[in-house]
Amino acid sequence: MKKILTTGIAAALLGVTAMPATVLADDATPQQGGDITVTFSNDVATLDPAIGYDWQNWSMIKSLFEGLMAYKPGTTELEPNLAEGYKISDDGKAYTFTLRDGIKFSNGRAITADDVKYSLDRVVNPKTQSPGASFFSTIVGYDDVTAGKATGLSGVKVIDPRTVEIDLSQPDAAFLQKMALNFAFVVPKEAVEQWGADFGHHPVGSGAFEMKAWDVGQKLVFVRNPDYWQKGLPHLDQITFEFGQAPIVALLRLQRGEIDIAGDGIPPAKFLEVMKDPNTKKNIVEGEQLQTGYITLNTTMKPFDNVKVRQAVNMAVNKDRIIQIINGRATPANQPLPPLMPGYNKDIKGYAFDTAAAKKLLADAGYPDGFSTELYVYNTDPNPRIAQAIQQDLSQIGIKAAIKSLDQANVIAAGGSDAGVPMIWSGGMAWIADYPDPSDFYWPILSCDGAVSGGWNWAKFCDKALDAEAKKADAMVAPDQQDARNKMWGEIYAKVVDQAPWVPVFNEKHYTIRSDRMAGPDNLYADPINIPVNYNNIWVNNVH
Repeated sequence: MKKILTTGIAAALLGVTAMPATVLADDATPQQGGDITVTFSNDVATLDPAIGYDWQNWSMIKSLFEGLMAYKPGTTELEPNLAEGYKISDDGKAYTFTLRDGIKFSNGRAITADDVKYSLDRVVNPKTQSPGASFFSTIVGYDDVTAGKATGLSGVKVIDPRTVEIDLSQPDAAFLQKMALNFAFVVPKEAVEQWGADFGHHPVGSGAFEMKAWDVGQKLVFVRNPDYWQKGLPHLDQITFEFGQAPIVALLRLQRGEIDIAGDGIPPAKFLEVMKDPNTKKNIVEGEQLQTGYITLNTTMKPFDNVKVRQAVNMAVNKDRIIQIINGRATPANQPLPPLMPGYNKDIKGYAFDTAAAKKLLADAGYPDGFSTELYVYNTDPNPRIAQAIQQDLSQIGIKAAIKSLDQANVIAAGGSDAGVPMIWSGGMAWIADYPDPSDFYWPILSCDGAVSGGWNWAKFCDKALDAEAKKADAMVAPDQQDARNKMWGEIYAKVVDQAPWVPVFNEKHYTIRSDRMAGPDNLYADPINIPVNYNNIWVNNVH
């Protein structure tokens, strides 16, 4: 695959690699063929790349669809994908991509530059209600499309069937990374129009796999795409995702050799036991991840529209006790950015756990006796137990929080609804980095553009002055500006912390447990981009 030359402005636009770029070992010899079974407690809501945006369907979508750019397996290193190459203008505001020859959708139709334009137009169209629309706000014509004044991005131009030019309103330091997001994945117009809103249950893409069957609530089956352009991939013939499996049951089935990957990970109650058993420990992959677990506080809903209330809640939560619930598999968070991310501000101290100070601040805000509210949580362990710990902490300052434990899709839908809900514990759903750049922890989950119907800014936090600062930071693309850019992002997050739309709780490590027969380098099972597993590149030993 053609590599990108990381020199000049192109190097700056690639961003900073936040994790080791581990590559496949020279002695790793993939085997072709074989079927595997992966379990999850809940079904996925959609496989539409313009809509799907949670850790569970993330790597599934990346196995069915592709974009112009991608990351080398198991790394944060960008490279062209459906594009064989690209050019960037001297001012950093125009990108010209050349598509590979002979690439096809799984329905057999050749992919053209028109499909690229259609896919980008579709994702920013408000009718699509894509939670990723704001990623493309720097493309010329974005404001007109989102305002309903135009149906397509004027900045996306089809030059010829294999060439597309994308013009930006300002330089965007993370633009190439955004073109590797699922929201920029290419879809066929005819299939989208055929299925309409149900395209997410009838996906047609150009990825290594294609969907064979989906029994809603029970199982989802992917099979090898015989027309996939990357020769030799995927290695597997079939993946069956089984739903309705409690994590504890999935672990027992994996130990008996009945399944191959426990998708929900290791149940916290079994973690120490599994780690101490040499028969299971050898099949566990531990990886660092760019992740922050947090509680959202709906800044448009009383009483969380009062910054003192939000700050009091921050002081009331005992983060160390929550980390004990997950067997110490995390470190306390003091800001939205995780420590490994460029732009992480070491000067931010956050809010210390101080019940007395929280009570006083709540009284100063006009709530000396506290109030009643609701805390939404994803219903898979350990998240309900974490919610109970939060509930107990809040009760110490007079806040009575009723827990609403729902499946993942319903929590996400509630948070993204127009009014939203008072509080959400994000665990099991958000936020793991889409790409290793500080802007990724701002635009979708803290910006005004993210506080929309279907969006992931569940705090409904909107500070237009901060948005303007964030745009200035993203326009700093020259190599000699990157230190200043990271410093500016750190200052932006310091201001976010002051306004307290979140309670940042912890930065979690990632653990994947696999069966004895699963093979491939560890970094494919703790992929920093294809969370949680890079299905395209793993294989099984002794297939036949």
